[in-house]
Amino acid sequence: MDYQKIIVDEPRERVRRITLNRPEKRNPLSNELRTELFHALETADQDDSVRVIIIRGAGPCFSAGYDLSSNTSLEQPFYTAGGLSNWPRHVVEGFFRMWDMAKPIIAQVHGYCLAGGTELATACDLVYVAEDAKIGYPVVRSISPPDNQFYPWIVGLRRAMELMLTGDHMSGLEAVESGFANRAFAEAELEEAVLEIAERVAKVPTDIQQINKRAVHRQMDAMGIRAGIRAGTEMQTLATFTQSTQAHLKELRDNLNAALSKRDGDFGDYRTRNDG
Repeated sequence: MDYQKIIVDEPRERVRRITLNRPEKRNPLSNELRTELFHALETADQDDSVRVIIIRGAGPCFSAGYDLSSNTSLEQPFYTAGGLSNWPRHVVEGFFRMWDMAKPIIAQVHGYCLAGGTELATACDLVYVAEDAKIGYPVVRSISPPDNQFYPWIVGLRRAMELMLTGDHMSGLEAVESGFANRAFAEAELEEAVLEIAERVAKVPTDIQQINKRAVHRQMDAMGIRAGIRAGTEMQTLATFTQSTQAHLKELRDNLNAALSKRDGDFGDYRTRNDG
């Protein structure tokens, strides 16, 4: 595949790196980009020369979320049955496709990691963040819970409830404290730190590492994560039928930037923050 929206390289031996490459738009996750991303992930997972995969974002951030200017129901990267809740079910299937790959996947997060960006990072096996990253799901303010309702599983009941009821973001340091991320580094040190960790992960042969990865996920399966997250797709769809969501979706269609600014204006964060 001739990639247009991502860059693929091998910065270290046995390390494959995928860079989301729409920096001028804060790396929005359109289906075109996601098609390239899943192709690159699956190609790396089948390549015997690769033992670990890194996903990062070009420019000022990891990803500010899904591409709201596009029709997410069209040209999805893999087939998901249509009908009600197609999109959240599709997102969740992508999450578990990444979980079920053999190779460990590392998220390298800096800047904004919002909405779909958080769902992508959470699907990775290891998450390393810049100390001043901004990680959150502001969509809960105006549309619905996440497509992939990972918060309770990853950060626990009380922190999940606070994030869900406010749409506020966590800093990188707070993300580590909450359990969303493994470690935080100064942004200038993040890339080298992630490469050093990737090299250590790559020292373990893939046939062993595949079982190590699966062993952790099997414990999460036993606690019900697959059933719980799949059930969450129905709650997400139910929310889209509320009057408030329908009104906001119309505003998004009429003027995307104005609608997002209106959503966050009372909170004074994201695009409306006052710190410059």
